[in-house]
This record gives sequence, C-alpha cells and structure tokens, in this order.
Amino acid sequence: MNYKEKIGTKNAPLKLKTPPLSSEYTMHVDEKDGKEILVCTVGKTILHYDIRCLSDLYDMLKQHGDWIELGSKDEKVATKEGTVEHWGRSLNNPIGGWYGLKKNFRGRFGMYIPPLMEALGLVEVTHEKRNNKMRAK
Repeated sequence: MNYKEKIGTKNAPLKLKTPPLSSEYTMHVDEKDGKEILVCTVGKTILHYDIRCLSDLYDMLKQHGDWIELGSKDEKVATKEGTVEHWGRSLNNPIGGWYGLKKNFRGRFGMYIPPLMEALGLVEVTHEKRNNKMRAK
C-alpha cells in the first residue's frame, strides 16, 4: 500500500479528528533514518509511527473479520488484550513490538492510526464518546 500522496507532507498534512471527534490533529509522511514514517502532530506534541503499521493493521483486521476495540493508552499504561492499542505494541505483531517510534511517545496508536486508515478508505471507525471500535472494509 502506498498512500503517501493522500497522507500529505509536512507543508500540507492531512487533517484528522480523533475517534470521538473531540480533537483535531495532523498526519504526514516524512523520512527518518532512511525510512518512511508517519508523523502525527497533536498540538505541540509530535509522535512518530512506522508507516508499515497501515498495511499490517489492515491485514490483522481482515483476518479478525469483525469489530475490534481501539483501547488507546499512553505508552506507560497497560493495555487491554484484544485491542488495537495492545496489538500495536505486542511482541506478537508482525514487527514484534512497538509501531510507535519515539520513546515516551509510542502509545496512543489506537487513537491516531484508526482515523488515518478511515480517511484512506481502508476501515470503518465508530465515533462514540468512549470505547470506539474499528473494522476493515
């Protein structure tokens, strides 16, 4: 999957909203250490995610076949097994660990990646105040 043009650049990032539609943030593709990464900007906070998470998460969702809870948590907070957040840092995912790349800012995978995938037309995401879910289209 190559969605680089749709995701945008530092000068023209994609504008998104969190699953509860309560906060805005941007996402763009950049390069770090010779690898393409996703750069998520939330206010003054900048998070980095391995761009491979898009295809890996999509494949996992297709295999799962049904809605899966997002379960977004900060890096230092334990996650609930069976959630997108748990999968995004699990030793059992395709990269064997964190898709988040910035130490102390590796969490919130379940908050910021699902809306991006929804904008790319890959998934459906619920937009409740809490306990949102996603599934592959």
